[in-house]
Amino acid sequence: MNPVKIHNKLRIAMLAALAAAAPMYAQTNSTDALLNKLVQKGYLTDQEAKEIMAETTTTNLAVASKWRINEAIKNLQLFGDVRFRYEYRGADNVSGSGATGHTYYRERFRYAVRIGLKGDLYDDFYYGVRVETSANPRSPWVTFADDTAPTPSAKTSDGINIGQAYIGWHPTTWFDITVGKMPMPLYTTPMVWDADINPEGAVERFKLSLGPADVFGNFGQFVYQDTNPDHGLPSSDTFLLAWQVGASIKLAKDINFKIAPVVYNYTGIGSGGGDNSVFTGEGNGKGGNPNVTSAIVGGQTVSLNQNGINNLLILEVPAELNFKVCNYGARVFGDFAYNVEGGDRAQAAATAAKLPRAYGNDNKAWQAGVAFGNLGLVYGQTSKKNTWEARAYWQHVEQYALDVNLLDSDFFEGRANLEGVYAALAYGFTDSIIGTFRYGYAHRINENLGTGGSNPDLPGINPIQNYHLLQFDVTWRF
Repeated sequence: MNPVKIHNKLRIAMLAALAAAAPMYAQTNSTDALLNKLVQKGYLTDQEAKEIMAETTTTNLAVASKWRINEAIKNLQLFGDVRFRYEYRGADNVSGSGATGHTYYRERFRYAVRIGLKGDLYDDFYYGVRVETSANPRSPWVTFADDTAPTPSAKTSDGINIGQAYIGWHPTTWFDITVGKMPMPLYTTPMVWDADINPEGAVERFKLSLGPADVFGNFGQFVYQDTNPDHGLPSSDTFLLAWQVGASIKLAKDINFKIAPVVYNYTGIGSGGGDNSVFTGEGNGKGGNPNVTSAIVGGQTVSLNQNGINNLLILEVPAELNFKVCNYGARVFGDFAYNVEGGDRAQAAATAAKLPRAYGNDNKAWQAGVAFGNLGLVYGQTSKKNTWEARAYWQHVEQYALDVNLLDSDFFEGRANLEGVYAALAYGFTDSIIGTFRYGYAHRINENLGTGGSNPDLPGINPIQNYHLLQFDVTWRF
């Protein structure tokens, strides 16, 4: 046989094997593009390309009989994590004359699972879905053996819930829109938003490069509370609106600065009950239990509400400076928030609770911290063997500064009127296994006010005078 023909046959066989090995969903684009390029370069004739396509089509049919993927899906990515945790958290409200002494703590072993699929669709669309343990919007964690059933290893609290379900469209490089239950689309910090919250609604994002600066805008319309689901009109719902404009500026080779002010306002407040009720905090802060509906303040019985969203018009300004130190990533970061209507919120709370003073200046929050190492490892955003990250910050959240329903449920227990320190150290044992240690301590800022907010992790005490948190995590990330 002619050596040239033998060489061509071998070449065709090899190319057919490579093309057949490509993923099912990529066959239409990648195989055709590869064969067309080889024909253009003169490595294959049209007839040889047709022979390869015939062979790959046969292989595809065999694979398709086992696993079928809709033709609208351009690519598919499996992602998620499995986490295990030991945790200690405790609090007390022993705070001077007249206070009710009460200490509460929990030690527990926990786990969390999050598994999802995401990728691109054709015609510039993208998608994502994720399921996770726990129905708590601020935590996917489940505690071992806390089931109501008396039998060992029961499963009554081990449910699976929809954590993310969204679709997006990016027709150009400078604009995209996402609708559904989505990953956090804003640039923010845990001081304002718990990292586990996946807001529901829509967001429009813009970005533009101007010299050394990447300017961006994020505008969100998030459904906050549906107080009358049978009414059928969105105007009866409560919405949280976010208006953010920011920039990431390259100052030098390894130095970058990012800042992005955002304004939050609410619509539809007062259209129903629940969080639309007036925020009162915990009376005058002298003891009490969040499970009760009233307290004695100034000799009178008043109703309590830890979660009201009245009088919230918040300006948040998160920022960070990134640079290198001895080839390690370093970050100085911070966040500042100011409730423009904080004085009115304080007065409404004081009136509802019949307090002698409103404390209208307790309307600010701030955070300042540093991070060093493989930035993002503490939050599981990246992982690589033998890398590490150390992170610490100080946080101060006054009683009327923020929406207490969005605060991080770990640091510090999803409550306001607390300040303290957070520290964490993470290490990558492998490219996908991360070990993380976290510690938090906080104390009450204004002794005359409660620690507004609520969280099921410590349901037995409010207000909190001192708070302690210790966590050890092992995370498998994929």
